[in-house]
Amino acid sequence: MNKNYSVLMSVYRNEKSGILRQSMQSIFDQTIPTNDFVLVCDGPLTKRLDDVISEMQKKFGKRLRVIRHEENRGLGYCLRTGIPECKNDLIARMDSDDISRKDRCERELEIFANNPGISVVGGLVGEFAVTIEEIKSIRRVPETNEEIIRFVKWRSPMNHPSVMFRKKDILAVGNYPEVRKCQDWYLWTSLLMNGYQLYNIQDILVYMREDKTTFKRRSGWQYFKIQKQLYDKMRKKKFISVPQYAAAVSVRLCSAIAPNGVRKALFQKFMREKVK
Repeated sequence: MNKNYSVLMSVYRNEKSGILRQSMQSIFDQTIPTNDFVLVCDGPLTKRLDDVISEMQKKFGKRLRVIRHEENRGLGYCLRTGIPECKNDLIARMDSDDISRKDRCERELEIFANNPGISVVGGLVGEFAVTIEEIKSIRRVPETNEEIIRFVKWRSPMNHPSVMFRKKDILAVGNYPEVRKCQDWYLWTSLLMNGYQLYNIQDILVYMREDKTTFKRRSGWQYFKIQKQLYDKMRKKKFISVPQYAAAVSVRLCSAIAPNGVRKALFQKFMREKVK
């Protein structure tokens, strides 16, 4: 089994230093450690964040490489520019405020070793408020490529912070698109429309902090326009039918203009599994 993989993370100034430290530490503690950690700084950071990065550079040594952008350009731009910098073909995505399970990368590496035709491997995400021992909900995604193809026509089929992918396949479909939101959904759709295979491990691989602003960020005309452009692309490529297109765009429009409380209730009912 190939044990070499890169980790790609982006961080910006609004992140909390303690959370960044915990997130990076979860990568440092992996059962199969990375030999290449690429951290992209999305614009100038605070002194506290820079101090954490300096601290982690002492732990990771030359394995941690820091790329700094002069201005804030957003996650999509950072990932698009970070992928070519990664030394290995297998790249694990990581968000600066999440915590990876210790065997996350080992389990993903095993899937790639046993399934050379797969391009992206992800998993479930457990959402927590205080500690990872108290999971409040689970973000479930489909397992097989066939299920993922059906799912992607309605919403993103992969938990973005949990994925590991083949660099060459991502670059083959044009890398992350230059859009401000839904970059991952665009990417998975491009891969699937070009015949690449995706897979989700049906177990929690990453712990994600409950974000009270998630539902609000998924509102407004601009957010709807980005999603509609994706559906336009799917319809043009005949990846979805005209009735599917009409239904999906209508649902997205209603979601974008709905009051935040209604949107939150719908997301929690249909897109999260509560942990009892």
